[in-house]
Amino acid sequence: MEFNNILFAFGLTLFAGLSTGIGSAMAFFAKRTNTKFLAISLGFSAGVMIYVSFVEIFMKAKDTLVENYGEAPGTWYTVLAFFGGVLLIALIDKFIPSYENPHEMHSIEEMDGKKKPHDKKLMRMGMFTALAIGIHNFPEGLATFTAALQDPNLGIAIAVAIAIHNIPEGIAVSVPIYYATGDKRKAFRLSFLSGLSEPVGAIIGYLILMPFMTPLLFGIVFAGVAGIMVFISLDELLPSAREYGEHHLSIYGLFAGMGVMAVSLLLFL
Repeated sequence: MEFNNILFAFGLTLFAGLSTGIGSAMAFFAKRTNTKFLAISLGFSAGVMIYVSFVEIFMKAKDTLVENYGEAPGTWYTVLAFFGGVLLIALIDKFIPSYENPHEMHSIEEMDGKKKPHDKKLMRMGMFTALAIGIHNFPEGLATFTAALQDPNLGIAIAVAIAIHNIPEGIAVSVPIYYATGDKRKAFRLSFLSGLSEPVGAIIGYLILMPFMTPLLFGIVFAGVAGIMVFISLDELLPSAREYGEHHLSIYGLFAGMGVMAVSLLLFL
């Protein structure tokens, strides 16, 4: 595998992870939360991830496994790996306490008015949110990296989708920390660092998996990545968009994302 391909895949993963910093910056420099923009963006991101998971990633995993292990065993391996990915991300989600879960959306307006410097409860919530997002981002990093190694165009699409998804997560980390401490730099720094777990996930995944990469392992990882992305889309992106109060816009964004992804895949046939 060429070093340039690895570097490119890692660069995409780094870009996707550090976009939490964009959300943090938005929280500090924007005057108000653009709920319509966030709802459409989150829906769009979900549409890209769901479509590409079922139409491209799942099918590539199945083709690889069927080619090497036969129709019935290959299909079984693919389906089991897909639901294995769902189970993995669901377990990660389960072990993060709900009141500290990054699914709780925050708005820029929360930073106006009453600040309570050194509020320990809020600070703890912000720190746990950063940790929770870091844990969530770990498998996302592996997903982006694996896809980019297999197909750079696919990697770009997934990286952009995950980057959009990470923007409100940056707000979710920075708002409570800033609200607790009154320190913008600290809030931005912690938000930015929470995104670093994506490239870390990519590096660890590469170091552990690549020396043992066989068609079976590749197919299982790829199908698992599809499961992870579908779960994230349905469990995080769409519910987050609804929390911003723009349900219909998020669905329009969902189908727009699917449409853009479909056209982009057709252009590379």
